[in-house]
Amino acid sequence: MHSKAHENYQFQKIVAIVGVLLFVIKLVAWYMTRSVAIFTDALESVVNVISGFIGLYSLYLSAQPRDRNHPYGHGKVEFISATIEGGLIVMAGIAIIFEGVRNIVNPQPIGQLDYGILLVAVTAVVNYILGWYAIKKGKTNKSLALVASGKHLQSDTYSTVGIILGLLLLYFTNLHWLDSAVALIFAFIIIVTGYKIVRGAVSGIMDETDEALLKEVVDYLELNRKENWIDLHNMRIIKYGSVLHFDCHMTVPWYFTIVEGHKEVELLEKDISEHFGDDLELFVHMDDCKTFSCSICSKQDCPFRKEPFVEQIKWTIENVSKNKRHTRTTGKE
Repeated sequence: MHSKAHENYQFQKIVAIVGVLLFVIKLVAWYMTRSVAIFTDALESVVNVISGFIGLYSLYLSAQPRDRNHPYGHGKVEFISATIEGGLIVMAGIAIIFEGVRNIVNPQPIGQLDYGILLVAVTAVVNYILGWYAIKKGKTNKSLALVASGKHLQSDTYSTVGIILGLLLLYFTNLHWLDSAVALIFAFIIIVTGYKIVRGAVSGIMDETDEALLKEVVDYLELNRKENWIDLHNMRIIKYGSVLHFDCHMTVPWYFTIVEGHKEVELLEKDISEHFGDDLELFVHMDDCKTFSCSICSKQDCPFRKEPFVEQIKWTIENVSKNKRHTRTTGKE
């Protein structure tokens, strides 16, 4: 396993184990109170447990080395895991809506509410902290599975908070419909969160352009460009788990030897690795410069310059993504 992949896997183990423990606590709270709202929260925790182990297995697979059947590695399994997890979150939100409505129509007597509220509040705090840390670590290590797990844990916290608010109002007012009403509001929040996770995962499966990531890469290279990099174009970025697959065309002086051109590619790889980590796969096709490249080439010691340098084209998502060498016209489109 890569170091980051191993770190992600170990953290997901903690998420799965904590999910089981919190589920047990919520069952105890339900047994003490017989609250339908708490029982609904406990049912949602079943989704947490299932999702935790799905995420654990996906991180295990994504960390496996590439093989003949998976030449790009197994990282895309994280997108599948996130799709399942997001779908489960949506289903949990829908289940809460049904249970909330049913509890309004047929309210049930509630027992030791104070102890139940305390136990459920503890699970909410633990879930939120663990979810926040999972999202932070997932973003740092470029792991969609960890980010999805973290968002799921936090969405579970929101629903739990809704249930706690309802139970507190019920405790002080004895209005039985309040716990269900508040839970319904948070159920819609859960559904939206689940949809966003599914949407992001499907985008990854379909290799949809990650605009934010592409912009981050382009902006970083623009700040660190070298004079021999006349332009970068046809740039594409795909994420497979924590591994970043990056390919582009680089225009260099036409008279460079293979060795000199390769040194420029090594500089590009070094710059990207320093900012985005070592889990990087870089493919660069070198193009030779043309006469029209002279006006945008800032190289000072070029012995074959045909035209004077006029201006350097700023790299943007638009011109770096196009499959054509930059000129003073096409570079600005």
